[in-house]
Amino acid sequence: MNPQFIIDAAFIVATLLFIYGLKRMSSPVTARSGIVVAGVGMVVAVLVAFLYIADVNPKAEPFLKTNIILGVVALAVGLGWAWWSGKKVEMTAMPQMVALYNGMGGGAAAAIAAIELFGHKAHGNIILTMAVLGGIIGAVSLSGSLIAWGKLDGRINGTWRFPGLQAVNGLILLTILGIGAWTVWQGGAVGPELIAAFFVLSLVYGVMMAMPIGGADMPVVISLFNAFTGLAVGFEGYVIGNPALMVAGMVVGSAGTLLTLLMAKAMNRSVSNVLFSNFGASGEEGQGEIKGSMKPIDAGDAGINMRYASKVIIAPGYGLAVAQAQHKLYEFVKILQAADVEVKFAIHPVAGRMPGHMNVLLAEAGVPYDIIYDMEDINNEFKEADVAIVIGANDTVNPAARTNKSSPIYGMPILNVDQAKQAYVVKRGQGKGYSGVENELFFADNTNMVYGDAQKVMVAMIQAVKSLEGGGH
Repeated sequence: MNPQFIIDAAFIVATLLFIYGLKRMSSPVTARSGIVVAGVGMVVAVLVAFLYIADVNPKAEPFLKTNIILGVVALAVGLGWAWWSGKKVEMTAMPQMVALYNGMGGGAAAAIAAIELFGHKAHGNIILTMAVLGGIIGAVSLSGSLIAWGKLDGRINGTWRFPGLQAVNGLILLTILGIGAWTVWQGGAVGPELIAAFFVLSLVYGVMMAMPIGGADMPVVISLFNAFTGLAVGFEGYVIGNPALMVAGMVVGSAGTLLTLLMAKAMNRSVSNVLFSNFGASGEEGQGEIKGSMKPIDAGDAGINMRYASKVIIAPGYGLAVAQAQHKLYEFVKILQAADVEVKFAIHPVAGRMPGHMNVLLAEAGVPYDIIYDMEDINNEFKEADVAIVIGANDTVNPAARTNKSSPIYGMPILNVDQAKQAYVVKRGQGKGYSGVENELFFADNTNMVYGDAQKVMVAMIQAVKSLEGGGH
């Protein structure tokens, strides 16, 4: 059978599997199988790449064996590291792992561009333009994603800004684009020093782009760099004539772009505002004095009050993941449900450190999908709730976003926890959220603070309700 026919057929199969897998990832019910389907597509694409090397470049016989050996070694190292790190990683560290893996994808696309440009393999203005664009975007995604990983993992603290930062970034970007345009104009016949400067400046620009962005915007930034990686992979797939890379890149790029826009909309901000504003830097300015006081309550008392409520809405946040309290939380939910309490979960689009973080966390604990609601589907129900309990969330439930025009988070849609008859906030201490803004909810008349580690708090609530039931018998 003609090897080229096998290659083309395999790429078509891989492409269909990518698209179908992504479609199934759109629902939490089918997401796991969608990942498996897309993974099978990737296996097909990787395996056929070895045949692709031999068929497309038959004259490179002396290098063929070496390339195949290098490919096998790279696969073994990559699979081994991914398997080990994937099994080891905690759910709380999943966002930074996604950022790290995403950066590797951008780096791979940039590496393809480097091979094409340094080796003068790309010919024609369109191919050269695609190689240059893929190189820029891939390198920016690599270094930017590494900074995002460092911020999320606590290895890089705070933000880095100085007067004229945007002007410097603009100058760097113009220089990169100028070198890229000159490379295309010269048909790729430029010196290695210029190409090296092109990639170094692209990596520097990724760092300069990500460092000033505050922690509150990291979910949007991760999504944006994910879109960048997809675009870079798609461009480089076009350069080397690999349809599987083209389709995979376009799918990831378009999905990442759409997700970025949706998340920015959920924060009532534009993507440019995320990239070039100081949100997440400090919420001290314009905060104003907050009336009221924080009123603590014992975890057991809060649990008993929820036992006698008719409707309870739970707003989870990153603190739930840090405490690994999702299993104890669901155990408590089942106790409430057994007492005929209606319980629902309310998920803010940017809760946690990455899109869907809370959904995955709750699914891990076995929480049924039909009691988990997106913000827009449940926000109007808070005023009907006897109790709303916030576990480890902060900025996503701050009423200042609705009322305080001087607040950095003003205009960001929030969960209407403050509209419930009673609100409980489970929190380790009196610290502020990622944006550095004091939370007005904590001082509200209908709010009580339940201080402590979320898992220990849930254990105390469970014990209090169980002892109550036992006493009743």
